[in-house]
Amino acid sequence: MRLNERLSSRTPQALLPLVQQPAVDSFLDWMFFIVGGASAVWLAALLFGESFTLGWGQIWFFLVFWVLLAYLVLPRLHRILTRIYVPEYFIGRARTSDGLLGDPINLALLGSEPQVHDAMTAAGWTRADDLGLATGWRIVASTLMRRSYLEAPVSPLLLFGRKQDFAYQQEVNGTPGKRHHVRFWRCPPDWLLPGGIRVDWLAAGTYDRAVGFSLFTLQITHKIDARTDVERDHIVDTVTAASRRVRVNVIRDFSTGYHARNGGGDAIVTDGDLPIIDISRVRTVGTEMVPTDSRDKRPSPTIVGALLVFSRALVTLVAAAAVFVDRDALDIAPGSDPQAVEVVRWVIVGALLLFAAADILLAWFVFLGRNWARVLVMTLSTLAIVVQAVGWATGTTTLTLATNLPGLSVDILLILALSSERALTYARRTRKVPKRISGRPGDSAAI
Repeated sequence: MRLNERLSSRTPQALLPLVQQPAVDSFLDWMFFIVGGASAVWLAALLFGESFTLGWGQIWFFLVFWVLLAYLVLPRLHRILTRIYVPEYFIGRARTSDGLLGDPINLALLGSEPQVHDAMTAAGWTRADDLGLATGWRIVASTLMRRSYLEAPVSPLLLFGRKQDFAYQQEVNGTPGKRHHVRFWRCPPDWLLPGGIRVDWLAAGTYDRAVGFSLFTLQITHKIDARTDVERDHIVDTVTAASRRVRVNVIRDFSTGYHARNGGGDAIVTDGDLPIIDISRVRTVGTEMVPTDSRDKRPSPTIVGALLVFSRALVTLVAAAAVFVDRDALDIAPGSDPQAVEVVRWVIVGALLLFAAADILLAWFVFLGRNWARVLVMTLSTLAIVVQAVGWATGTTTLTLATNLPGLSVDILLILALSSERALTYARRTRKVPKRISGRPGDSAAI
C-alpha cells in the first residue's frame, strides 16, 4: 500500500478538549489590540522623555526603556503587521507569539499521546516544564550560572492557533544554554497534511547553540543552529534506536528546500523533507489520562493581567486607609463645616473600598479566564488612557513619575497583557468533556 493511502486510512487519534476560536474575532478585540500597540509606543516616548530629568538615573531608565521596547512595543507592532500579511493556514512553519514566522515544522508522528511520551522518554529525552514566571526565572538563573536544568522550559510557538502541547529536550554540557529540543502540536480531528496525508502530531525540532538577542525584537533569547535538518535527523535516530517497533517514512520534498530566518532572526537551512515517525506500535503502560491541550493551561499574560488588577486594588485600599486614618489627607478649604467634612471623608472611604472590592473580584475572574471580565477590564483601562491622553494633549494633565505616569503605565500594561493572543485564546476557550484514553496501541478518542 502506498504511503499516502496507508496513512490516510488511519482513524484520527487527535482529541481537542477545547473548541478553537479565532485570535481576534470581534471589533472590540481588534480595537483593544490596536489601542494596546499605540499606547505602548506613547508610553515608550513618555518614559524616554522622562529619563532626561533623572540625571544618573538615566542609566536605569534606559534599561526600563529597552525592556518596554523589546518586550512590549516591538512585539505588538510585529503582531499588528503580521496579522495583515502572514497567512493563517498551514505553510510548514510555526509562529511566534508576536506573529512572526518561527521554526520549521520538520517532523510528523502517528500515535497516541502516551505513546509519544513513552517513545521520547525511552529515547533519552526529558519533558520540558511549562513556561511560567517561576520556571522562566529559573532558566535565566541556570543559564547565567551555568547550572543544569534538565526540564528547562522552551518559549511558546504557535500552530493551529495555539502554542505547543508539550516539548522535550536534551541538555548539552550541563547548562540550558545549549540543548536539543522539540515542540509537539496535536493535529485537529480529520486535519490532513497537504497531499491528503493524515497524521496525529506535528513537531518542530531545533538545536539551541547559544543565548543572544533577537534580531527582530531585541529580546534575550536562545539562538538556534541553522542546520535544522541535523536536529530533525537526530530526533528520528534517537527514537528509532530506542524501539524496534518504531517505523519511519519520509515524504521527500514535502516543502521546497529553502534558506530563511525564524522569529528570532536566526538562519534556517532545510532540504524540505518531512519524516513521519510511526509510534503506534509502541507499547505503553495502560494508565488512563486526559489528553493535554495547551489552550487549557493558564497563560502568563492572563496571570500578569490579574496581578495588575489586584495591585490596583491594593493601591486603592492604601488610599482608603490614608483617608480614614489621616483627617488632613483631604484638601478641604479652611473653615469648612466639620460635620460636612466628616461625611465627605466617609463617602470617599466607602467609594474607595467599593472600587477596591470591584477590582479584587475582577482580578479573580480574569485569573479564572472569564472573557467578560477581561473585556470589562480593558474597557475601563482604555477609557482611563483616553482621558489621560486628552488631558496631556490639551496641557491640562502632566504625566510624570510623580503624578499620573505610574497609573497610566498600569492601564497600558493591562491592555497589552489581556489583548494578547494567548490571553484571548484562553478566555474564549469552550471546555469540552474529553474522553479518557488508556495509551494502549490502537486506542483512539474523538470529540
